[in-house]
Parts: sequence; structure tokens; C-alpha cells
Amino acid sequence: MSEGCSSCSSNPKQAATKPAEYVNLLESAENILAVASGKGGVGKSTVAVNLAVALAKKGFRVGLLDADIHGPSVAKMFGTKYGEVTTTGDKIDPIIVHGVKTLSIGNLVDPDKATIWRGPLIHSALQQMIKDVNWGELDYFIVDLPPGTGDVQLSLVQSLHVKGMIAVSTPQEMSLIDVVKAVDMFEKVGVKVLGVVENMSYFVCDGCNKKHYIFGSDGGKNFAEKSGYELLAQIPLDTEIMGSGEKSEPYAIEDKNNIYSDLADNISESIHGL
Repeated sequence: MSEGCSSCSSNPKQAATKPAEYVNLLESAENILAVASGKGGVGKSTVAVNLAVALAKKGFRVGLLDADIHGPSVAKMFGTKYGEVTTTGDKIDPIIVHGVKTLSIGNLVDPDKATIWRGPLIHSALQQMIKDVNWGELDYFIVDLPPGTGDVQLSLVQSLHVKGMIAVSTPQEMSLIDVVKAVDMFEKVGVKVLGVVENMSYFVCDGCNKKHYIFGSDGGKNFAEKSGYELLAQIPLDTEIMGSGEKSEPYAIEDKNNIYSDLADNISESIHGL
């Protein structure tokens, strides 16, 4: 009878894997926050960028890392370019925009080229974008995560002491299905869920000035209440918010209705309550 190859052996000593190592590569950041959704297309990067700007406007020292290796959006929303980064000593200098220190893979790799990387290379790249960058002392370090619950999310938790996770969803059940998974993942690795942001919550018609619930009503709110999380914000579906990202001028710069200013206040209060 064949003993089989080593890779398929049932011997527990041979099958054992090395346990994950957890470190904090950015001890200079007081509050490290993950912005996650589990699903793409819900406006997670828009929330992350505008939250960072809103916090900076309040006088906080803020850093924003775009951890979406395969589909970075932060560079476009801030108007930063590939090849724009500089170095001091042996470290990369983050780009400062609207008071926010920011870095995206879109600043380091040609955005017109596909980033075809497997898990180990993604993990290595993320660690370099944290420890090999002159982030300096920060009050808030925000990480804009890609969709899903895979390599990037696990690498983040292994590389940083994440104080809290912000779950972004639209009111749709299709969006909430994946948000539930994202929330569950962070809870399993011991990261506090600060609350839920319901994005594209409603649309206010110019003609009748009424709220129209295009993607359903209060899905994120109901999920937050049912799960015992705080509802951090219900952000409207607004052409100015959408257009601000396209023009690389974050809505929070002006923030006519204090949408992101209020979100920043709610998050700050949640953190101080921990």
C-alpha cells in the first residue's frame, strides 16, 4: 500500500502550518481604522477619502492607505499620480492632499497595467506601504480595504493593531449579505466594529424635495439595530458627492450639509468610548 506523497499525508506533524504572526508596524498611529464593505460598488473608497478629509479639517493628523491592490481608487479621488512620490532616506514620503497623508498602489505602479499578484506578494507590498513610508505621528490612520474577506484583510490585521472597523453598505439586501461576512471576519480576529455607514441611502429630488429610496429603505439601519452596532451615518445618493470623486475634489472639502463632518464626529465619539 502506498504511503502517499508528503503533501497529502495525514500525519498532523507534517500537515501542521506555521501560525500567523501579529505585529504592529505603525506604532506612531494612535487610532487605526479599517473601512470595509465585503462588496464592491457601495462607495467604500468615497467614504474613506471624505472621512479622512473631514477628520483633517477638524485638526487631526490623518493618514490614508489605499489597500486595494487590484483596484485602487484613492489616487484618482485625490488627484495624485503614478510616479509622484518622493523619498527621504530609505523611505517613501506619503503625498499630502487636503491635510491628509496618503499613499496608493496607484502612485507606485502604472495604473494602466494590471497588478497580477498572489497573496504572499500582496502581503509583502502592504507591509512595505506601512513600515517603509514616512507616515509620522498620526491621530488617525485609515485603511481603505478592497472587497472580500481574503488576503488583504488578513494581512492588515496581522500587520497593524486595528482599533475599529467601519462597515459600509447600501440599503440593499444584496449589499448587506456581503457586509455581514466582512463584519463577521473582523469580529473573529478580535477587531471592534465601530458601526455601519449606510451609503446611497436615499435621493432627494430637485423638483419635489422629497426623499426617494432608490436602493430600498433603511437596510443598513435595520442591520445595525439588529446586530447591536451604531448607525454612524446615512449618506444620500448625491450627484455632487459622485462628481467630486470624478473631479478629484473630495466633497468633504466644502461639505455643504456636514455629511462627513458629522460622520467624523460620530466615529471619534465611538473610539473614545472604547
